Amino acid sequence: MRATVIHAPHDIRVEEVPDPKVRVSTDAVVRVLRACICGSDLWAYRGESAREPGQRIGHEFLGIVEEAGPDVRGFRKGDLVVAPFVWSDGTCDFCAEGLPTSCPQGGFWGSAGSDGGQGEAVRVPFADATLVQLPADAASDDRLLTALLALSDVMGTGHHAALGAGVKRGSTVAVVGDGAVGLCGVLAAKRLGAERIIALGRHQVRTDIAKLFGATDVVAERGEAAVDAVRELTRGQGAHSVIEAVGTEQSMRTAVEITRDGGAIGYVGVPHGSSTGLDLSVMFDRNIALRGGVAPVRTYIPELLADVLDGTIDPSPVFDLTVGIEGVPDGYRAMDERTALKVLVTV
Repeated sequence: MRATVIHAPHDIRVEEVPDPKVRVSTDAVVRVLRACICGSDLWAYRGESAREPGQRIGHEFLGIVEEAGPDVRGFRKGDLVVAPFVWSDGTCDFCAEGLPTSCPQGGFWGSAGSDGGQGEAVRVPFADATLVQLPADAASDDRLLTALLALSDVMGTGHHAALGAGVKRGSTVAVVGDGAVGLCGVLAAKRLGAERIIALGRHQVRTDIAKLFGATDVVAERGEAAVDAVRELTRGQGAHSVIEAVGTEQSMRTAVEITRDGGAIGYVGVPHGSSTGLDLSVMFDRNIALRGGVAPVRTYIPELLADVLDGTIDPSPVFDLTVGIEGVPDGYRAMDERTALKVLVTV
């Protein structure tokens, strides 16, 4: 089959690799229909996260079950399914507590020795615990299929950030980061009943999506100017809830400074130097809470799936460029150059 591999920074290739097979009785093999490129994939692309030459890449996909092991009970050949970005066994203490990202037997797609999502097929360990079934007729609805793909990562991650930030009905929310996760954070905050949502971003294509998703205000400034703008919008107090969806020192510093005393930050941006953006004495004095981390999206998929299917939420606008499998390297370049927000891969 064809699959995307990374050989070195800025060296993404689509190559022939061995077809995935059922190795243990709880595996399934999924033929990929839709995949995508994540902003976090760019850290490896830019050389800021180490990868082995020839390692697979990509962690967001949905598709059709082609084969199921003899101990797979919930799926059969032909089922349409979506996979969260982490597989998990569904039986450990962490899975039982809704934190499958900490499953001792779990793992990330594209990790050394595993299939990546940006390929024609994927071997899925612990299929019953990992996969979520989708309505069969969604396979013929391009817009719906694209919206459902967002459940594999960015929509659930935006939701995790909103929960970490304590978003509730009537609250004021600020979102730091205008990538796909930040935009899904806007959508998640709206879904949870936020009354005012301030999106920080300066790219009109992205801020237009933020407005579509429910943002009531846009702040284009950065740094201290952004802090001043948010405080002006909030009577000098800051936002009750702040979503941090970037992961840099500057973004975390901004998040702390725009949070209202007694408020909370939900952080889901993959940290890259962000630890020095935290001043615990400031957070202590102002009673600011910090919650977040790797999103347990498998836990969130069922409730978010229902809202996508009934039209309550539609995250599909975050995908603004579509490529075929052979076009994945071009998709990486487009996202790295910020000429694309999030690239959809049709397989």
